[in-house]
Amino acid sequence: MAKKEEKAITIADLRSKLSRAQSMVLADYRGLTVAQMTDLRRKAREIGVELRVVKNTLASRAASEIGAGDLDVHLKGPTAIAFGYADPVAPARLLVDFIRTARVVELKGGYAEGRVLSPQDVRALATLPSREVLLSQVLAAMMGPLSNMASVLVAPLRGIAAVTDGLRKQRESAAD
Repeated sequence: MAKKEEKAITIADLRSKLSRAQSMVLADYRGLTVAQMTDLRRKAREIGVELRVVKNTLASRAASEIGAGDLDVHLKGPTAIAFGYADPVAPARLLVDFIRTARVVELKGGYAEGRVLSPQDVRALATLPSREVLLSQVLAAMMGPLSNMASVLVAPLRGIAAVTDGLRKQRESAAD
């Protein structure tokens, strides 16, 4: 197979990954040992993240073909891309956690929901709670006022019941 055909296949593969991914995080992997890279790939697979080392020119072409040409800002030097297909926070969390232990990987940025993310944005994304936790927090915030309103509406009935019970006890003690 000719070099040109190999590049076209690689660009098509990257374009497919870029268009399917909910988010992606780019990192400079210089300084990683083979063992560290293997460990990072294993951790990525466990959480459903795909880690791929890419050539910047091919990634740039694939990104521009899907309308993510702004990603070129981060495509300098050795680049590894973590693709998150199911959980948009997973790639950011994976790399930020790995950086805490390895201290050799450097975040370049990312891409999510049609916009380029800075390294600071990626770190902020990594600190977000999971989708389930966020949904439960929203539900709790919605249920709080409803629960308070129900308590307020029931309070007069509770008061009437207490007064009625007090009268009953008073009458019983008077009858004895």
